[in-house]
Amino acid sequence: MNQGTYPLAAAMINQLNRVDMISNNLANANTVGFKQEGMIEGSFNYYLTRASNEGFTPTKVNEITNTIPKLDGKYINEEVGPIVATGNALDFALKDSNAFFKVLNENGNVEYTRDGSFKILDNFLVDSKGRNILSNDNEPIVTDGEFINQISVVKIDFKDLEKVGYNNYKTKQNAQIEQLELNDGQLIQGSLEKSNINTVSTMVALIDAHRRFEQAQKGVLTIDDINAKVIDKIGNNNR
Repeated sequence: MNQGTYPLAAAMINQLNRVDMISNNLANANTVGFKQEGMIEGSFNYYLTRASNEGFTPTKVNEITNTIPKLDGKYINEEVGPIVATGNALDFALKDSNAFFKVLNENGNVEYTRDGSFKILDNFLVDSKGRNILSNDNEPIVTDGEFINQISVVKIDFKDLEKVGYNNYKTKQNAQIEQLELNDGQLIQGSLEKSNINTVSTMVALIDAHRRFEQAQKGVLTIDDINAKVIDKIGNNNR
């Protein structure tokens, strides 16, 4: 295989992953509390340098492919989305960008969300999916009487979180969690935080990803065409 196809093929894979992520962002443009996700692209040079520092000797293949583009990781845009008044007493927005509600998932594990569109189900406070909202004691909240101060609010850095499901997070190992007493004034009742997706710039990014994929694809086809002509010419000369 022509060495030029390696970076082009990798670039195509990266752009397909970008398209998937950007499409997911667009699909959640109206999802309460959703945070935009992005990708960081680098090259294998970083990984080869790190491997070399750890005593690993790069092989010939590594040296050939060390400029291949690679997705170094993902990131989340932590910016608070627009706060919109709804007038619903069971809707809550959070003031700080690193504040979260606690939710009990279907497996009995605690997850974290910024989606404050709550409702009452069988006298318990639940999220839009019917999962229990938790107190500071990790107990479901009974809605008899005054229950607002029972809603647990915690602060967690986004670097200590990873996304699960469509709009929730779970903590990574050794994550730092600050549990606030009586919400500590974080709740904005009767309002919801919309997603922080900018649909215009996101559409532009989606078009850019498609064009980059097509450019890399055209490069691969061009190399393939050149190889075919060279092989044909060499074959004719040998007759």
